Amino acid sequence: MTSRTTARLATILSASAAALLFTLTGCAGGSGAGDDSSRIVIGADDGNEAHWTVLKQKLADEGIDLEVRTINDGVQLNQGVQDGELDVNLFQHLIYLSQFNVENNGTLVPVGATAVYPLALYSEQYTDVKDLPEGATVAIPNNPTNLARGLLNLQTAGLLTLKDGGTALSTPADIETTKVTLLPVDTNQTVTALKDGSAQAAIVNNTQAQKGGLGDELIIFKEDLNNPQLAPYINAFVTRDDKKDDPRWEKLVAAYHSPEVEEAVTELNQGNLQFKTEWTGAQLQDELTSLEDALKAQKG
Repeated sequence: MTSRTTARLATILSASAAALLFTLTGCAGGSGAGDDSSRIVIGADDGNEAHWTVLKQKLADEGIDLEVRTINDGVQLNQGVQDGELDVNLFQHLIYLSQFNVENNGTLVPVGATAVYPLALYSEQYTDVKDLPEGATVAIPNNPTNLARGLLNLQTAGLLTLKDGGTALSTPADIETTKVTLLPVDTNQTVTALKDGSAQAAIVNNTQAQKGGLGDELIIFKEDLNNPQLAPYINAFVTRDDKKDDPRWEKLVAAYHSPEVEEAVTELNQGNLQFKTEWTGAQLQDELTSLEDALKAQKG
């Protein structure tokens, strides 16, 4: 083979390799999210529930194809949006989002509110919070977000007091007085602690209560979901800061709050929620900034 032939063959092979690489790269990019105004790729931890089917149809009527990807890990759901694999996600409240951003240098922002879900106090032994005996053991989620909220609930229920009234970042170190003994456990173990007798009462989120078969008749204290202090716990659609003004989000939020979708979401949660249609994206973003600033200050 002559040197000219060899050089020509090398050129052809190089061009073929480049074409193949371009093709593979194009295919890989096509599987992710983008700025296509007729398509939204959303991440959720409950993508198989009925309300997503209703939401897909509502958006189809608006000319938007909604693809729902179910991911059961919160960090992955947020990282997927941060990296551009997802356009937006729906699974978290503002305080969780603030912690992700601060801990991971994230640039995620809320663009539309959905609802607030209760974090109630359950008991199988007592029917009123006033009946809990002195020193009764109360199981409480040990993750920072729900731990602080649980402490605030117990304070409102008259079972303990927190330094300066407490905040969404309170910890057991902020307890000044208490009538009960706290048992911090994994969120998934709050129902177990109640049922196996480890605790006489338990702070349980709505999802775990449903999974554990706890009915509303076992609730001995419930938050007022209209309380403005619950703003950190508003759930929201979340995207990247550089995409917050995308017009798709207005259509997404409006479709979510249509009567048909809200009815399906309400049925799923057995009525235990309060929709937050009055919150704008800008208001949610202001609340997020305040939470992030407080978290950074706490970390020093």
